[in-house]
Amino acid sequence: MQDWKTYNSAVIGGGIAGLTAATLLARAGKSVILYERSSHLGGRAGSVVGNEFVFNQGPHALYRGGGGMEVLRELGVEFTGQVPGGKGMWISVRGKLHKQPGGIISLMASQAFTISAKLELSAFLAKLGQLDVAQWNWVSLSQWLEERVKHEQVRQLVAALCRVSTYANAPDLQSAGASLRQVQIALGAGVLYLDHGWQTLVGELRRAAAEAGVLLVVNQAVHQIQPDGAGWAIGIEKDYACRAESVVLAVPPAVAVALTRDTAGEIMAESVKKMIPVEAACLDIGLKRLPRPEHRFALGIDRPFYFSLHSAWAKLAPESGALIHAAKYLHPNQSNDAKAVECELEDWLESIQPGWRNELVVRRYLPKMRVYPALAMASAGGLVGRPGPVVTGVKNLFLAGDWVGDQGLLADAALLSAKRAAQLVIRGESVQGCLTEAVGLYS
Repeated sequence: MQDWKTYNSAVIGGGIAGLTAATLLARAGKSVILYERSSHLGGRAGSVVGNEFVFNQGPHALYRGGGGMEVLRELGVEFTGQVPGGKGMWISVRGKLHKQPGGIISLMASQAFTISAKLELSAFLAKLGQLDVAQWNWVSLSQWLEERVKHEQVRQLVAALCRVSTYANAPDLQSAGASLRQVQIALGAGVLYLDHGWQTLVGELRRAAAEAGVLLVVNQAVHQIQPDGAGWAIGIEKDYACRAESVVLAVPPAVAVALTRDTAGEIMAESVKKMIPVEAACLDIGLKRLPRPEHRFALGIDRPFYFSLHSAWAKLAPESGALIHAAKYLHPNQSNDAKAVECELEDWLESIQPGWRNELVVRRYLPKMRVYPALAMASAGGLVGRPGPVVTGVKNLFLAGDWVGDQGLLADAALLSAKRAAQLVIRGESVQGCLTEAVGLYS
């Protein structure tokens, strides 16, 4: 083969997982090249600006207690934002808005629940933080609710908390343990809405990578990687670009399979084909002003709907303007007509912000937004069933992303798996030393 440039590590994919892994590797003294197929970095963490409104790709929140925050601090990534809460929080039951209970007194005063349901709910919330939820990793959320929760109203509320925390609406499939753990994190330390959108996070990660010495190559798709001696040859278009001693694939599952089709593709395909993506329909709108300022947040209890005025807590809109994310969490086994769902979301908005159309400046509809690639399924033990950072039987090939590792969901999974993959590369560990962290198979 030709005498190509050789790097210690190549990272494929320029989302937050790829940028994180590349930065940690470079800080450890590795020579690192990162390839991103699109013209911009960030992946699903990118933001779009229109008419002075900053739109994330659907509603985004950073979980303060999820583990990813520690990785960002380690990287020196700076950002600002606020924790949503306070006044203006509502729940929707049978089409009627009720103030969201913020404590035992407001819960007991709420007209949304019966007295017996209030008592069971208050007892559940009081002990939630101390529950060892891992014991229910292999139990579906539907089964857990049926066996552990007496009142239907409480079942609906707990299911709604799991939806908003995991973005998933598949109680018959998703792991109760993984879902309840995410609720513990959400209700414990809360979440942050980021000023100026998640693109600021991407910009900070890019800065950290560049300062560490990572060579960032954008608008360049890698088509294949091939074993080359003790390392890998990185293929672009019809040629090879360079060699790397190790490779971190920080790409979606199907792309990882395609890139390794002649080596590990079959191994990963067995795991990937069993994955169920988590998806949502999102209607994002920018308004000149808010018709009902007292309505900042609403969560559907008996329907899988979400509404949040993100600009109430983060700098995302022009002065006096309002940026709203509305969403319907989609069940993976139910067909959804895109236009019909859009009408549902418009009606949902009208019930919370009547007259919003008269104030409309800009709107964007994402009928089937991919939230993350792999539902934490009960049949696979929740997060423990996800692929690990090491690919079984293949030396010096690692995975990172929001579908990898047994820790965290969403951005937390991306950041934590990227750190773990980088640690394994730095230590020189490969398949022989890390079989317990190899690609797992969904059962």
